[in-house]
Amino acid sequence: MTFNWDLVWSSFGPIIGGAVTGTIPLTLASFAIGLALALLVALLRLSPNRLLSAVARFYVSVIRGTPLLVQLFVIFYGLPSIGVKLEPWPSAIIAFSLNVGGYAAEVIRAAILSVPKGQWEAGHTIGMSRPQTLVRIILPQAARVSVPPLSNTFISLVKDTSLASLILVTELFRNAQQIAAFSQEFMILYLESALVYWVICLVLSTGQSALERRLDRYVAH
Repeated sequence: MTFNWDLVWSSFGPIIGGAVTGTIPLTLASFAIGLALALLVALLRLSPNRLLSAVARFYVSVIRGTPLLVQLFVIFYGLPSIGVKLEPWPSAIIAFSLNVGGYAAEVIRAAILSVPKGQWEAGHTIGMSRPQTLVRIILPQAARVSVPPLSNTFISLVKDTSLASLILVTELFRNAQQIAAFSQEFMILYLESALVYWVICLVLSTGQSALERRLDRYVAH
């Protein structure tokens, strides 16, 4: 097989463009919404109200117990059968956000539980209410603990966004598919897209390591 370098160089721009205009915005939007949802679900899981805790536990179980691809297809292809039709981008953001929410909720819940109970008592001692103690004392400490697993979730989400190509979202892998279909050079284009994903994740992993080292300065050993 002759390696077509001209195709590699000519396709590099559209693939990078798909990452900049599709993959990265989709990842950022989905992770931000999913993280907010995860915090809410984690707090509901810790709630003394059994009904709220059960609802949150059920949500986490469904998300973690079903494939992301199925969740994506249910939202984009399934909802129209009951009269709810969504465009590709909103469908992808909803699916990815719900998925992140289910996984990150358990990370946040574990991080909150890892904070010593004495921290709650200290907050009450100085006159803080439970919500104030949570926001000012507990969550900042839990955030440091949750950085590594949440960073891994973010990096995984970057790769998972490739599934959005199956519902016609124009992103990195969708552009690679279109060029491959036109040129019939599937191996070259798919390897090139894999390389771009790898570079993005490598940069993010490096940033994660730097952030962890920075946060580690403020943790007593």
